[in-house]
Amino acid sequence: MALVIIRQDGKIDFWKEALKSQSPDLEIFSYYEDHPKEDIVMALIWKHPEGSLSAYPNLKLIASTGAGVDFIFEDPTRPKGIPITRIVDTKLADDMSEHVLAVILAHLKNLDTYKLQQTRGIWNPMNYSRIADFKVGIMGLGELGSVLANDLVRFGFRVQGWSNSRKSIDHIDSFTGEGELSDFLSSTEILVCLLPLTDKTIGILNASLFKKLPKNAFVINVARGGHLVDEDLITMLDNGHLSGAGLVVYHQEPLPESHPFWKHEKIHMTPHHASVSDPQSVIPQILENYRRVLNDKPLLNEISLDKGY
Repeated sequence: MALVIIRQDGKIDFWKEALKSQSPDLEIFSYYEDHPKEDIVMALIWKHPEGSLSAYPNLKLIASTGAGVDFIFEDPTRPKGIPITRIVDTKLADDMSEHVLAVILAHLKNLDTYKLQQTRGIWNPMNYSRIADFKVGIMGLGELGSVLANDLVRFGFRVQGWSNSRKSIDHIDSFTGEGELSDFLSSTEILVCLLPLTDKTIGILNASLFKKLPKNAFVINVARGGHLVDEDLITMLDNGHLSGAGLVVYHQEPLPESHPFWKHEKIHMTPHHASVSDPQSVIPQILENYRRVLNDKPLLNEISLDKGY
């Protein structure tokens, strides 16, 4: 029995060494080396090549090395019916929360605009906003969204959330379902998307949704590029309905040089690096799931194959 690591970012050896440091006897193979495919029971993956998972006749578990699993469902050749797990880690959640908080505070205090002015030699003091001035709405109150919500409350923000099922989180108003989406949006002045990417949420950040936000609302997408209709965001920024946007994720990464986001002064971009799995922190749950696979026991952080998250 063995584990294979499948990824295309040059980090296979890094993950292999990290796993070996905590389990020296574990038999681990790189996807790129010759290995006995019939011995593989677990595939540890991140944005794997399409079709690569179908090579293992005895595969019992597909394990994402991140919090997202949408890329697995995008592979039409993946073996169906095999359990899929994702990473749930406090460091991931904390890193994401800190990033979003930084983006929000930069917006409130005009830091992004001042940086643009600096490059042009412009001295133009502007009115700033305060934490108490804005209500933050979070789309998605799962592991990451709930940590962010609690952190924002501790900073003094008014916070509400919209999710597939109603949540009970102190000091946070919870909305759910299509019937409550409009009410949620109408009072959200800073919108944060942390939804899983599914057939139901692809393109959810579109013109129709943006129009339901108050004028001058600010949009932050730290979930997946597929949630956003790029052209609709640009239109709503250019017509003045939205005041700006903070983006971490994109349809294509790295973002092509010709993409209009690069030069849009109201769009503030960072690479897709706001929250990254720390191998030393997440390997214990990976190894535990490997042991559970071998012993036919329930898995940690298993996602719903029907829901896609």
